[in-house]
Amino acid sequence: MIVLVDYGLGNINAFANVFKRVDVAVKTAKNVSELQGASKIILPGVGAFDHAMEKLHASGMKETLDEFVLEKKMPIIGICVGMQMLANSSDEGNLPGLSWIDATVKKFDEKIITQKTKLPHMGWNDVHPIAERSSLFNGLDHSLFYFLHSYYFQCNNEEDIIATASYGIEFTCAVKHANIYGVQFHPEKSHHYGEQLLHNFAKL
Repeated sequence: MIVLVDYGLGNINAFANVFKRVDVAVKTAKNVSELQGASKIILPGVGAFDHAMEKLHASGMKETLDEFVLEKKMPIIGICVGMQMLANSSDEGNLPGLSWIDATVKKFDEKIITQKTKLPHMGWNDVHPIAERSSLFNGLDHSLFYFLHSYYFQCNNEEDIIATASYGIEFTCAVKHANIYGVQFHPEKSHHYGEQLLHNFAKL
């Protein structure tokens, strides 16, 4: 059973609708008891880093998620700010992240962005998977995903990078470390590309 962590942030209904379209069972969890029975986990997120971390801690689910992910090695994917929460820290805030992946979250340098809108990076962008590193992008060699962010994920271990995109610089937009995955873009807003990626995650 795929469980969507509903700690008050994220497009929960949009994810549920995508999984319904690809005929994959999913449920939401707002507390520890509702996490039980999970076989895979989705950690969505929108907004500011510190606010997201505060909301997750307030939900009471953080310690159980640590157990599921770090001890039981349950597959999990963080989405947008949910991906950034996987890191050690973020330039956006002062609170520590989950430290499930050795990384820091950095703000884009507006001086090297040629687009008029600068930040946030918003809209559709090509994503370039590193095919041999993960099956998360099966069938998605040439794909577009929807982004909305001003900060990017900087891995300390290059082997954790499974896809990149460009916005002023080439940046990491998808990661994998053992059973832990993250994507900076929004698959739930990315039409058939997002459906394919979430279906791939369900099949891991």
